[in-house]
Amino acid sequence: MASKTTDSPSRRPDADSASPAGGDSTGSLEALSEAIESGAGLPAVARAAAAALDASLALIDRSSAVLAVAAASGAEEEKLIASAADVSTAELRVADVAVGELRYRRRGGAEGTPPGLRMVTTLLGLEVERARSPEWASDEAAGDFLRSVLERRLSDPGEIASRAAELGSDLAAGAGVVIARATPHSTQTGEWRARVLTLVLRAVRSGSSGALAATTSEEGGEVAMLLPAPDDAPIERAAKAIEDELRRSLSGFSVTVGYSRHAEDASQVYRAGKEALMAANVAESEDRSPLAFEETGSYRLLLPAMSEDPAELERFFDETVAPLAAYDDQYETELVATVEAYLDNDGNVTPTAETLFTHRHTVRYRLERVRELCGHDLSSTEGREKIGLGLKAMRVLGIQPPGGPAKEARAKGEKSGRKRE
Repeated sequence: MASKTTDSPSRRPDADSASPAGGDSTGSLEALSEAIESGAGLPAVARAAAAALDASLALIDRSSAVLAVAAASGAEEEKLIASAADVSTAELRVADVAVGELRYRRRGGAEGTPPGLRMVTTLLGLEVERARSPEWASDEAAGDFLRSVLERRLSDPGEIASRAAELGSDLAAGAGVVIARATPHSTQTGEWRARVLTLVLRAVRSGSSGALAATTSEEGGEVAMLLPAPDDAPIERAAKAIEDELRRSLSGFSVTVGYSRHAEDASQVYRAGKEALMAANVAESEDRSPLAFEETGSYRLLLPAMSEDPAELERFFDETVAPLAAYDDQYETELVATVEAYLDNDGNVTPTAETLFTHRHTVRYRLERVRELCGHDLSSTEGREKIGLGLKAMRVLGIQPPGGPAKEARAKGEKSGRKRE
C-alpha cells in the first residue's frame, strides 16, 4: 500500500487563491497537470487536486487502501477516512473499470458539486491506475497461480514450486492453506471483495514472507491464502491473525476462517487447499471459527470424496437432505433444522421440542413429513445414520440450509445455495 500523506495546515493550498470560484480554476488545473506530468507522486497530486476543487480530499484505491490525503487538520483527515456524513464521494474510472474513489469535503461549508470535478476525477483515475498497475499486476499473477493450483489446473510439483518462487514464495519447507470468507449482512458498495483480499494479506505479511492470496469466489468475499511454513504453528497463527483483522476491519460482515494441516511439499498443496475449504465450510455451518481441518472430527473421513469425487457427495446429499431443504425453501418450514436438533438430542423428541421452542406433536409431525419426502425413517438407526451423513455432506460441500440453528449466525435473508468448489 502506498504511504498515506496528510497536508499540514502550513502546506495547505490557500483556499481563496486556489478556488475555482475565485477565478483561478485554470491555474489550479494546470498545477494538477504539472504534478502528474512531473511524476511527483500521489501526495503531490492530491494536494494539487485539493487546490483545484477547493476541498479537502482523500484518494482511495479499489481495494479501499488509502493512497493519499490532503486535509487541513487531523480531524479533517479522520472525517475523510471514515466517510463522514458531510463527505462526498466520486468514483474514479478508467474506461469501464473502477480504479478507486475520491472522497472530498468542500472548504468553507460550500455545498453542491465543485466546478471541474469531472475533469479532476478523470485525471486522478489515470494517475491512480498508473501508480498502482505494477502492484495490481503482481497480485493478479499471484491470484492466477494460486487458483490454478487449488483447481488442479496446475499439478506438477516442480512447476508449482518454480512458479511460487518466481512470485517470492519459497515452498521448500512446506506450506499451508487458509480460507477466509466474509459475508456482508447488507448490500455493499464499491470493490469490497478487493478490500477483503487486502486485509487478508495485511494480516500476515508483517509476520511472514512469501504469502500469496487470491479471491476464489465471484459471488462472495472468499479468499484463499498459500503460506510458506515449516510446520503447523505458523498456519494456525496466520488463521487467527486473519480472523482478528477481518472482524476488526469489517463491521456488518460475518467472518469465517478455516485452515489446513502442514503440507510437506508442493505436491500436497492441492490437498491442503481442500482441507482448508472443508474446514471453512464446516466452520460456517456450525459457527466455529477459526477452525482447523484436524478439528473437524468425523468430517475428515469425507475429504477423499470431496477432493476426488465431489459429485458422489452431491448425489448422496440429493438422496437424503436435498428434498427437505427444497421443501423448507418453498414453504418456509424448518424440516432441516428439526432433523439437526433431533439428531443433536440423540433422537429424543422432548428436548428437540425444547430446543426448537415448539410442541412435541409438531416435532413428530415434521419427522413424519421428513420420512415422506426423502424415504428415510429417523426412528430407525439406519435412517438416522443416512440423514446424519447427508447433513455432513451438505456442510462439507458448503451448502447452507434455508434456516435453522446452522444459519442463525449467518447473514439474515441470505438464500441457500451451493458454494463453488
